[in-house]
Amino acid sequence: VQLAESGGGPVQAGGSLRLSCAASGYTTSAYSLGWFRQAPGKEREGVATVDSDGSTRYAEFAEGRFSIWKDVAKDTLSLQMFSLKPEDSATYYCAKSNRASAGPSLRPLDFGNWGQGTQVTVSS
Repeated sequence: VQLAESGGGPVQAGGSLRLSCAASGYTTSAYSLGWFRQAPGKEREGVATVDSDGSTRYAEFAEGRFSIWKDVAKDTLSLQMFSLKPEDSATYYCAKSNRASAGPSLRPLDFGNWGQGTQVTVSS
């Protein structure tokens, strides 16, 4: 399983970014994929996930500002982020769920394969 994130970088508060994750090495349509983030000194937390049936789940801080979707044909996962805030600064990770059709969980423990992460820095 390989997951490779891209699209991070510096952005000013109020700006937007789109993160992408290229997935390979497994049947991508069968598993949940998600975005997680981790800021220095903080635990990793779920941002948004999408299940094999297309259902999505967002963290409260992401509702209304972030949008997750997957392109099964291209084996990619995307996260569009709007109205970014300094507190959104973190390393963002793409992850694949441990079990197929497990539902769109936001718990990092439910995900066993991770990308290397992409840094998002939001300046005020």
